[in-house]
Amino acid sequence: MAAMEEDNGEFYLRYYVGHRGKFGHEFLEFEFRPDGKLRYANNSNYKNDTMIRKEVFLTPAVLKECRRIISESEIMKEDDNNWPEPDRVGRQELEIVMGNEHISFTTSKIGSLVDVHSSQDPEGLRIFYYLVQVIAIYKHEYLFECSG
Repeated sequence: MAAMEEDNGEFYLRYYVGHRGKFGHEFLEFEFRPDGKLRYANNSNYKNDTMIRKEVFLTPAVLKECRRIISESEIMKEDDNNWPEPDRVGRQELEIVMGNEHISFTTSKIGSLVDVHSSQDPEGLRIFYYLVQVIAIYKHEYLFECSG
């Protein structure tokens, strides 16, 4: 992907992880929107907890760094055909639009690296697993530092 296209094209990222269980639909979801808005929702009904929602606007420099992380991960080259299917334990979804490229992945919840290594595509799932970890940390840093 050309650097110019990467910097100037559309950018969107959405990550979801959740399941339906005895406490209802519990999930965590966040998205980086093209206008710079970072949206976060965490729904846990455990002990009658309520949904947490937060939103902040990110600077162009922060979005550029997020795009760099995604680009360097090479996740846009991956395919989820051989990844574990969502099951009763839950599902994860990752959707990314960068420039003219659009990917969407769905897999089961990953409990540990053992799940990654025992999959039919350990290299691809490893890239997914680590990218999600990095983006989640990145999101947390800006969401909770900026919004107070």
